[in-house]
Amino acid sequence: MFESVLIANRGEIACRIIKTAKRLGMRAIAVHSHADAEALFVQMADEAYDIGPAPAADSYLRIDRIIHAALRSGAQCIHPGYGFLSERAEFAEVCAENGIVFIGPPASAIKAMGLKDAAKSLAAQAGVPIVPGYHGAKQDPEFLRQKAYEIGYPVLIKAVAGGGGKGMKRVDKVTDFEAALASAQREAQSAFGDPRVLVEKYVLSPRHVEIQIFADRHGGVVHLHERDCSLQRRHQKVIEEAPAPGMTPEMREIMGRAAVEAARAVDYVGAGTVEFIADGREGLRPDRFYFMEMNTRLQVEHPVTEAITGLDLVELQFRVAAGEPLPFTQAEVPLEGHAVEARLYAEDPEKGFLPSTGRLWALEFPEDFGIRVDSGVEAGDEVTPYYDPMIAKIIARGADRAEALDRLSKALSETVVAGPRTNAAFLKRLVDAHEFRAGDFDTGFINLNLERLGAVERPLDPLSVAAGALALVRRDHARVERSGRAAYAGDPGPWWADDGFQLVGKRRHGLPLVVDGERVEGLLEWDAEGPSFELPGHTVEPGEVEALVVEAGEAMLVIAEGRQTRVAIYDPSAIDVEHLDHDGAIKAPMHGKLVALFVEQEERVEKGARIAVVEAMKMEHVLLAPADGVVSEIAAAVGDQVAEGARLVVVKQEGEAE
Repeated sequence: MFESVLIANRGEIACRIIKTAKRLGMRAIAVHSHADAEALFVQMADEAYDIGPAPAADSYLRIDRIIHAALRSGAQCIHPGYGFLSERAEFAEVCAENGIVFIGPPASAIKAMGLKDAAKSLAAQAGVPIVPGYHGAKQDPEFLRQKAYEIGYPVLIKAVAGGGGKGMKRVDKVTDFEAALASAQREAQSAFGDPRVLVEKYVLSPRHVEIQIFADRHGGVVHLHERDCSLQRRHQKVIEEAPAPGMTPEMREIMGRAAVEAARAVDYVGAGTVEFIADGREGLRPDRFYFMEMNTRLQVEHPVTEAITGLDLVELQFRVAAGEPLPFTQAEVPLEGHAVEARLYAEDPEKGFLPSTGRLWALEFPEDFGIRVDSGVEAGDEVTPYYDPMIAKIIARGADRAEALDRLSKALSETVVAGPRTNAAFLKRLVDAHEFRAGDFDTGFINLNLERLGAVERPLDPLSVAAGALALVRRDHARVERSGRAAYAGDPGPWWADDGFQLVGKRRHGLPLVVDGERVEGLLEWDAEGPSFELPGHTVEPGEVEALVVEAGEAMLVIAEGRQTRVAIYDPSAIDVEHLDHDGAIKAPMHGKLVALFVEQEERVEKGARIAVVEAMKMEHVLLAPADGVVSEIAAAVGDQVAEGARLVVVKQEGEAE
């Protein structure tokens, strides 16, 4: 076994690898960007090396700096985790050139399976069924458009390199093809440095089922059963489970054998995942599944496989890389119980799942039986715009699927995140959805049920506003009382009493607030029990409010049923004069990079026209014209890093006064 390992990654997966490495007695070495200098994984490591500025291109994707750190530290091996350099063949080659063991497959296997077009060709040669489509090298837009027409809509444009939903676009009609192709190519270039794409038939009622395989250096190849990853948004997995609902022993054997043959075709070594798309209109059938791609690395969702097999896949990776044979045969791979994983992200489901950044004022996870939490952050950390917005993976295991889902639902309701907005409430609704519970779902389920799942804009919650307002009043009263006691030698007299006493009538006064950026006028009424709070049409008594309130600087963050409301006292001096002209101003919805502008000064545009694209946390967000009008101002240039709320373009409506 190795004595030391350098983890060429960050966040949750770096913490995960460090835990296993230390349990095996290995020295754990971290590398980090400037932004991650105080991160949890850096604190957990035995030693750490700074490798550059926050952008991944200047740090976590710098092979030269990572190798230099490995040589300085004397690391015997490098674990790449997932993402970043984990599927870069050149990284595996440079490791070998420097006498460092790469914890992953040989470079030849990464190359063979790293490009989707070549991987599909190899899979077909191995007898594995593939999705109909164009997998060739020609990339002329008009040619690809013609191929899409021949395949028949809907089609799926997919980046040849990489994964994780980047560079993947569903197209339902020919008029949308050009814009979708350009967007897919930009995302692919940004994420993988390769803009090439392929075009495939979109499988109706698709189920995304993948097989975890493992291979050693002695010819042993097994699969560790399947995972169902069909609950997706923007082609990114949201909830994963093992085993797959509706999977029969016959189907598992056929699909598992296909995955093993795909791995053998490239002389695979280590952990890998063979992903299939299945036509789920009549359940999982042996004649209706197709090879999509092979991920030559550890997967985000590997904990559900660990839960049903009792194996530590990271430990198995280390042992196979050290030359040990697999310690079991296919027939000896356990399958016990059921496991489900939910990805908790810093994003706002009510605003199109836009990434959310900021300080984690509070972070609490349940410690219940059957619950595992993998996280790379802790309370007080900052969620930045530079990396994937995952806060944690919450994994529940049960004797059967129903028990696992019940445990996950309870765990999500007990999870507390204050600061950035999260998808916690959305995940709970998803886990509790009766169709999902019944196994009646496919990859389109989330998009078809956004409103039911709470992923639409909702009005302010009066109870949450009241909870925040009353907390602000109590805090300010405590401050005044403390200052009074200091001024009056510890006895401020009756004037600071919190009983609302006055000689005539009840004590009432207005309380101007800013709630989630919106002005709200509230009213406080005092009596002997303390203050009550009134919004137009809604009075809230002191004992009526049940919510968790977290102090966040001058504001209060109120968490109720997984939904966060930010409440602060309105400060007239804090008006943002620059952004008073809301009409026609198109602003950055989050911190990110302006990657495309589709308009010019004085150009006429129609409502809904594509104006710009902002990239944040590896995903593109298209900004549209709010109304018909003329572009009167362009305030940013392509390539600029823009802050949330920054004005990018102004579209003045026809006839609007200057």
